[in-house]
Amino acid sequence: MKIIKDANNLSLSEQTPAIKTPVIKKRRKIKILAVVLLGLAMLSAAFGGGMIMAQKNEFIKRASVKEAVYAGKLYNKYVTAPANKLTADVDFNLFWNVWDELKDKYVDKDKLDDKKMFYGALRGLVESIGDPYTVFMEPKIAKEFSDDLAGTFEGIGAEIGKRDNIITIIAPLADMPAEKAGLQAGDQIYAINGESTAGLAIDEAVNKIRGPKDTEVVLTIFRKGFENAKDFKIIRQPIVVKSVRTKMGDDKIFVITITNFNDDTSELFKKAAAEALEKNPKGIILDLRNNPGGYLETAIDVASEWIDEGVVVTEQFSPEKKNEYLHRGRARLKDFPTVVLVNQGSASASEIVSGALKDNGKATIVGMKTFGKGSVQALQDLKDGSSVKITVAKWLTPKGYNINHEGIVPDVEVDLTLEDYNKNIDPQMDKAVEILDKK
Repeated sequence: MKIIKDANNLSLSEQTPAIKTPVIKKRRKIKILAVVLLGLAMLSAAFGGGMIMAQKNEFIKRASVKEAVYAGKLYNKYVTAPANKLTADVDFNLFWNVWDELKDKYVDKDKLDDKKMFYGALRGLVESIGDPYTVFMEPKIAKEFSDDLAGTFEGIGAEIGKRDNIITIIAPLADMPAEKAGLQAGDQIYAINGESTAGLAIDEAVNKIRGPKDTEVVLTIFRKGFENAKDFKIIRQPIVVKSVRTKMGDDKIFVITITNFNDDTSELFKKAAAEALEKNPKGIILDLRNNPGGYLETAIDVASEWIDEGVVVTEQFSPEKKNEYLHRGRARLKDFPTVVLVNQGSASASEIVSGALKDNGKATIVGMKTFGKGSVQALQDLKDGSSVKITVAKWLTPKGYNINHEGIVPDVEVDLTLEDYNKNIDPQMDKAVEILDKK
């Protein structure tokens, strides 16, 4: 959701982790993302920074000066921390002492890169929070992340997240290399090109998996039903995906599939809704399976085609502070019986839409419990082209249900097993059709 306030996913941004509405046609530039998009770029291990360069010598000189430590002060910098910003004394001498030790004693000191070291420090600062959706992105990665939200990138076409501290496939995108190679939502990635993913951050994993077109990446995958992990060889390709597809079957049921809530989704979905009105089906299936999320504003636009009154989603910053996002009055599809398909790969903006339609009684939810990515990330651009994505709130459904970690529980639980997948059958879609046939 280009809420990236990530809804992320924004987020992605995710995953996303949802993002607040910024980029769409000059809207607010706070982006909140949903679950992290795999084909998209994410932080590389490098940290860079021009900030230290100009004043480096003066800082190093000051690093040897001992000063008394007073609460709330930042020492060995030219500025004082604003009042009430620090809960403990912070002496930046330590940072520069470590910097000096590395520059002086590291065995390959001629290979040290000041920018990588500095960006590394910023990344460590952000990662210390322990939230996998709060990340620092150096300029190159920030640019790639923006491209990803626009739906254009090179990679394998899948999204990843962390579950039980294991890098996990959240959603392989339809007709992309990951799906064609046989990857599925819920697959656990044990290794990338033979390197273990143990302890690897999401962004590092994405950076290792992403790469130029026509190059190969090998993912070592374990899934339920496997006796041992297996290697999947995937050839990276350009990923340019229209996020909305429609299909009208002989059964007079209109299927709308949304793969992501990206830059193109709002306009494409408006056309899909108009097409549904023109064809006048007996029912609609909204397929959000393996949809990792995207922009909040887009999710609200989509839900508002069914919801004609009240709240679509609530953004909770604290028990005392929350924003309620209301319907937008169109509700052109409200009179069509509707089933929403979800699974373990449905996250962020997908969960906002399915939760809103469920709580408002506008649709029957079919499939498996969703991923549970109900946090909000704000994307703040920095002056050097880098950016930091920070979790700032949680998403609640209209009835106050906390999406984060819990996910959306379907009204009718139907699994799609490996055997089903291999036989090219879809019991979830079959159940949706069965429900609408009885309407």
